[in-house]
Amino acid sequence: MPLTVKDLMERMPGALIKEKAEGMDEVIQFHLGEGGDWICKIKDQTCTVEQGTTDDADLVVSGEDSDYIDMITGKLNPMTAIATKKIELKGDLNLAMKYMNVFDL
Repeated sequence: MPLTVKDLMERMPGALIKEKAEGMDEVIQFHLGEGGDWICKIKDQTCTVEQGTTDDADLVVSGEDSDYIDMITGKLNPMTAIATKKIELKGDLNLAMKYMNVFDL
């Protein structure tokens, strides 16, 4: 069965590397095509994820679900994904860099 955005989002709370999340209080909004809209909150070295949208995001990640899955699984280089606009980022770009290193997916 192919990996889905829902699968990845459900794994995020357990994949948070607590030591790397120290001091973080962030909200990330994902808009991932057929994968849907998701909100990830990182606070007090914990992560919660829910479907939906928020106006309070520190970072917004947008793209097609297949491109996001390829980026997370290593099939698509994150810098290439961003440079070619397969994945678009709005907001705190430093948070985007942290995000890639704070989870062990």
